[in-house]
Amino acid sequence: MSENKIPYKIYLEESEMPKAWYNVRADMKNKPAPLLNPGTLQPMTAQELGAVFCDELVQQELDTENAYIPIPQEILDFYKMYRPSPLVRAYCLEEKLQTPAKIYYKFEGNNTSGSHKLNSAIAQAYYAKNQGLKGVTTETGAGQWGTALSMACAYLGLDCKVYMVKCSYEQKPFRREVMRTYGASVTPSPSMTTEVGRKILEQHPGTTGSLGCAISEAVEAATSTPGYRYVLGSVLNQVLLHQSIIGMESKAAMDKYGIVPDVIIGCAGGGSNLGGLISPFMGEMLRGERNYRFIAVEPASCPSLTRGKFVYDFCDTGMVTPLAKMYTLGSNFIPSASHAGGLRYHGMSPVVSQLYHDGYIEATSVEQTSVFAAAEQFARVEGILPAPESSHAIKVAIDEALKCKETGEEKTILFGLTGTGYFDMYAYEKFNNGDMGDYIPTDEDIMAGLKGIPQFPGNEI
Repeated sequence: MSENKIPYKIYLEESEMPKAWYNVRADMKNKPAPLLNPGTLQPMTAQELGAVFCDELVQQELDTENAYIPIPQEILDFYKMYRPSPLVRAYCLEEKLQTPAKIYYKFEGNNTSGSHKLNSAIAQAYYAKNQGLKGVTTETGAGQWGTALSMACAYLGLDCKVYMVKCSYEQKPFRREVMRTYGASVTPSPSMTTEVGRKILEQHPGTTGSLGCAISEAVEAATSTPGYRYVLGSVLNQVLLHQSIIGMESKAAMDKYGIVPDVIIGCAGGGSNLGGLISPFMGEMLRGERNYRFIAVEPASCPSLTRGKFVYDFCDTGMVTPLAKMYTLGSNFIPSASHAGGLRYHGMSPVVSQLYHDGYIEATSVEQTSVFAAAEQFARVEGILPAPESSHAIKVAIDEALKCKETGEEKTILFGLTGTGYFDMYAYEKFNNGDMGDYIPTDEDIMAGLKGIPQFPGNEI
């Protein structure tokens, strides 16, 4: 099909929406290593995981063989409120950059929560409701996940307890109020309301918190409250499974117009949006059907892929979760209070980590001032104010497009625009006033975090 027939926005018909999630682990030769019980160092059983997570989600977490998992009809009906989401050709950005590259982005901010997180929130809330639970607990960094989960829980009549990273709680009061509007209780983390929170505050007085801290508190709250389970917005296999709908819709829309991306780019914190975006494309690559270039973009202030170690580590600061084999900076690593709160996590999805370790994914880290410069450049020509997290992908997409300008190559670039930045105006204000700085941890900072990694045979750093 000729290029001039490709619309600015490509929408799938409702009938073309995926009816199943794609499980990329089924096509991985080297499967992600199993979660380990930190006490026995043996693989976690379904029974053990069931004390923390919903039963059906445990099965999804452990499933490495089934390529497609049917999406329940009630979840599909909910998806139809905001899906399919648009695949957008960035014609205006291309013109501004004077690049021969063709740039596309999958926009996930077209729902009230403002991000891709709702794709997994409704799924996890649905399975909790089906199990007859009273409520769920969770953590949130920038607030997108907490907002999405509070929406899903309100829709299904579940109680929702959110532990929000303290610096985001203070920087984003309106994000907090959206959660409360949907009925969630929101606690700044670390807090004095949990045993692990009090311990973290004792060890790190005055800390601005991290996702690892908030996870510890949410897990404690779930396991100590009858009728509750813990749910997580990133990192876990089940979350990447639910987020695969992003990539499946993207691929279906591109296939519809005969478009084949050369480079696929996503921001990377815990790995949910990146993993979801690349999954069906990665499946083709793993099966030997087509080659793509995948780039994970992380903040220089929290560089788990580019400066971390591929070892077993706790998923949380309080060391109450199972051990996951992943790229990590150490569960004791407390990132600086950067404005991309959703990317302030010490580890990375085991799926993404394994694919990166096996050479299927590239990774790069970028500093936040360059990220916000790219965000404003994008906003001024494309008309969308992007979230700081998404803007990491925008920054590298622009860099790749400018490389094409230098070489004359007509590459096709796809990136994930995971959400909007309308609750991030404090950060934009800091950037516009020239008050924003760049923090890059020293080698000593990194080593201090890595020293806390569990030591056992085969897990040395």
